[in-house]
Amino acid sequence: MNDLCAEIGYRSINHYGEELCGDHIDVVNNNDNSLIIVLADGLGSGVKASILSTLTSKIISTLMAADLSVEECVSTVAATLPVCSVRGVAYSTFTIIHIVDNEYAEIIQYDNPQVIMLRDGANYDYPKDEYTIEDKKIYRSKIRLREGDVFVAMSDGCPHAGIGLAYNFGWKIDEIIDFVETVECAGYNAKTLATILIDEVNKLYGSKPGDDATACVVKIRKRNPMNILFGPPSNPDDCNKMMSLFFAKEGKHIVCGGTTSSIAAKFLGKEVKPTLKFESKEIPPIAEIEGVDLVTEGVITVNKVLEYAEDFISENKLYEIWEFGRDGASLISRMLFEESTDINFYVGRAINPAHQNPDLPINFNIKMNLVKGLSECLTKMGKRIKVSYF
Repeated sequence: MNDLCAEIGYRSINHYGEELCGDHIDVVNNNDNSLIIVLADGLGSGVKASILSTLTSKIISTLMAADLSVEECVSTVAATLPVCSVRGVAYSTFTIIHIVDNEYAEIIQYDNPQVIMLRDGANYDYPKDEYTIEDKKIYRSKIRLREGDVFVAMSDGCPHAGIGLAYNFGWKIDEIIDFVETVECAGYNAKTLATILIDEVNKLYGSKPGDDATACVVKIRKRNPMNILFGPPSNPDDCNKMMSLFFAKEGKHIVCGGTTSSIAAKFLGKEVKPTLKFESKEIPPIAEIEGVDLVTEGVITVNKVLEYAEDFISENKLYEIWEFGRDGASLISRMLFEESTDINFYVGRAINPAHQNPDLPINFNIKMNLVKGLSECLTKMGKRIKVSYF
């Protein structure tokens, strides 16, 4: 077994004037090292397309997770969904990316734009075998994975972008490949890369998409642990135990909170050096401790990280703020959202006397809820999360 993992990110925009998206993505984790991603594009747009794509992706991902063959999956979809009276077909187009043991990827494509693969930052022309299933032409590929491989699946709303506006014949696949190659070299995570691609699609449509458009990015990377310390332990006698466990962990170390940073500095035999540089009027400045990768204020900073995390898993509209910000919340966000794959939280249950002022909107429960909310968001990002309380 290798130490690779798959990072997934996707973003959609609706056909102009429609409340629902006619594309749907379903992700099923078979285990820690294998997953199935299905991108389905329903016929037409609106409610009908949304139902078709949702059912298609759910049926295929569920059956494949149960180890049924592609032939059985396609036959089941055809037999289950109603036939379109206009087009005479029963289901949406789809793309399947099946990551197996983080060792190889199986790609199955039916009538969606071809999956773009980047290897070493450049387009990689992977082999494709053609099959016919239920009178449908299916392309199938099996690719041994390497660190840094990037897969970009999309619905046909992406290459249709710009027709009659920026381009006569849409955004050609070669032009999309050039765009992805240019953006990917900046090192963005999968979700941000998908967001940038769909933002460009939206611009080409003049912010009035003529079709639903979805991009799903899968990045193959090595596992990268991260450790975050938040609050002192409820029993002062447990300080050394908590610090020993925290600093013994592999990976970078983030310390949040004034009291917490003082305890960490004492344990390391170092001093806390405040920077007193306000990078943001909303976020207190960071500090420095030799041997710690990042030292920030506690509740206010972590609350802003949670705000960014909640946005990240939805529309990701705030990514430019934390992607380029230099305040504590932005720095933590980049480390957790982009760098890390496995995150260990060390959370102290001590009640901070400074937070007991009834005029302050901070209390013990809010602190615990921050950890719970952030852990849930990070889990939805595909991170492995472990929370230890002291």
